Amino acid sequence: MVKLTIMPKITINDLLKKKAEGSKITMLTAYDYPFAQIVDEAGIDAILVGDSLAMVVQGLENTLPVTMDEMLYHTKMVSRAVKNAMVIGDMPFMSYQVSVEEAVRNAGRFLKEAGAAAVKMEGGSEVAEHIRAMTRSEIPVMAHIGLTPQAIHRMGGYKVQGKTEDAQKKLIEEAHTVEDAGAFALILEAIPMELAKKITEELSIPTIGIGAGPYCDGQVLVIHDVLGLFERFIPKFVKRYTNLKEQALHAIKIYKEEVEKGIFPSDKESFK
Repeated sequence: MVKLTIMPKITINDLLKKKAEGSKITMLTAYDYPFAQIVDEAGIDAILVGDSLAMVVQGLENTLPVTMDEMLYHTKMVSRAVKNAMVIGDMPFMSYQVSVEEAVRNAGRFLKEAGAAAVKMEGGSEVAEHIRAMTRSEIPVMAHIGLTPQAIHRMGGYKVQGKTEDAQKKLIEEAHTVEDAGAFALILEAIPMELAKKITEELSIPTIGIGAGPYCDGQVLVIHDVLGLFERFIPKFVKRYTNLKEQALHAIKIYKEEVEKGIFPSDKESFK
């Protein structure tokens, strides 16, 4: 009789252990049941249900319009599919900025209603008190500094951060601030790789890079970018591993042709 080996869920301790051992952490986004299932089966450590779904799923110009209810809806689908990976829900714009109390309440909904194991929140010192309050409420928080897409209007677009000496010093300070506040990991987005290296070496918590070079403790990308399903723009830090759009387009065109020519359905696809 063949015994099935059931892998335990990835936890914060597993991520901390990976950093300590020098093993890389793998992370991808997912927004629905089928893709979450595939990502989980591939052995990815963590799945971020990112507010990037506003752009790659909903077709919006930026991440700002996506709502808490929409984020919870997608996180539920992902949690339903996942057996091993850590599921992290992304706090959308205006779900935590108004007050610490509201931030804790919304973060708790990701765990209580949507099955996530943690939340991610953009910002540094301005959200330190939010992180402290969440961790006191047993809500694990992944922090996110550098390019923070919810601040697109203040930053003047999707631009590399930390290019000047003062900006680098500020990002290093922000990294220590969120760690001291209780964040269990930190996303570094669109910053110079040597700066990411310095931050990674100074922190005891794992750093996850996206456009931050090879020295972070792990990497995250948007799954639609990895699979060639998003074409509006392709950031420099993205590597496409396949082109599912081309494959899907080819298959659908064949289906259309077969229907029009009466080839499908054949006897094989029909009941007698």
